[in-house]
Amino acid sequence: MAERRLGVIMNGVTGRMGTNQHLIRSILAIRRQGGVALKNGDRVMPDPILVGRDAGKLERLAREHGVPRWTTDLDKALADKRDELFFDAASTQLRAELIGRAIDAGKHVYCEKPVADNLHKAVAVAKKAKAAGIKHGVVQDKLFLPGLLKLKMLRDSGFFGRMLSVKLDFGYWVFEGDWQPSNRPSWNYRKADGGGLILDMMCHWRYVLDNLFGGVKSVSCIGATFIPERWDEAGKKYEADADDACYATVEIEGGMLAHVSCSWATRVRRDDLLVLQVDGTLGSAVAGLQSCRTQARVNTPRPVWNPDVKQPIDFYAGWQEVPDNQVYDNGFKLQWEAFVRHLCEDAPFRWNLVEGAKGVQLAELALKSWHERRWIDVPKLDI
Repeated sequence: MAERRLGVIMNGVTGRMGTNQHLIRSILAIRRQGGVALKNGDRVMPDPILVGRDAGKLERLAREHGVPRWTTDLDKALADKRDELFFDAASTQLRAELIGRAIDAGKHVYCEKPVADNLHKAVAVAKKAKAAGIKHGVVQDKLFLPGLLKLKMLRDSGFFGRMLSVKLDFGYWVFEGDWQPSNRPSWNYRKADGGGLILDMMCHWRYVLDNLFGGVKSVSCIGATFIPERWDEAGKKYEADADDACYATVEIEGGMLAHVSCSWATRVRRDDLLVLQVDGTLGSAVAGLQSCRTQARVNTPRPVWNPDVKQPIDFYAGWQEVPDNQVYDNGFKLQWEAFVRHLCEDAPFRWNLVEGAKGVQLAELALKSWHERRWIDVPKLDI
């Protein structure tokens, strides 16, 4: 058994998601467990170098977590032949350009989504990666959540029968930043900085719908900017001109329909920040990030509409919890491990830049549907 070093250029990991999910809970966790095991018994040990624009933040982050390498010089990092993988979790607007530079430097690529701020850039960088022959992947973390893995298990077992519909409800209240600091970065609410809930979240829902239920065929969407003024990290008021809510209906191959409700201007009274209810002829399921509950055809109560009396049925009581019959690791870490295996032993990995471009496509078409107030077909991408 041998240990193989994998040099990883980690760009933009001083942000919340990059620090917590990708550095601490993925790369450093993989290092603590002794690397990623390959089929032949060898182990791959990631060796990260942290890259960003703020030297102070990088130095503090590296020192706090015992990472010996960091730099503000991305060109120098890309030129180092010892590091073969480039990862980006920085600005959406810059991502396609940075991925392109990494490909030109001969690096394999793994990145956050959206992979670009428009479809033209997303398709171009996917074609560039294909032409270069490098390996590439895009974070599709929600597929690895315990709740959604349980949904997949139910689907594969035939529990639902013929699946009819899915209702996807996501969101929470994001504080405006005046009387209480905002719980999301201010750029999320400025169009000029690549903000907007539709671009951010429809990329997620594309891979969730495609992988769990079937290919997306068409979309009808309306968005909104409910909170027009917010306060940034320095306490300065700014115009929040990007959308902070959207409501979409999506047609799925095979006849299934999805209703998608997303808002950063809603208060939560449901099981989780993200809840999916899947209804089928033989049963239904409601999944959050971690848990999943089911109600089979034979356990379905018979409600009677009578608005003049208090509802006698406790509708929550008739659902059964899907047990945790396995240990669920961090979803970001699981996908990192899968991509490392793809890189080092050519294990299958379908979530590449083409899949990332599909997410940008759905977001762009949802925005078009909103502005043109009509249904939009989702064509197959030719990449």
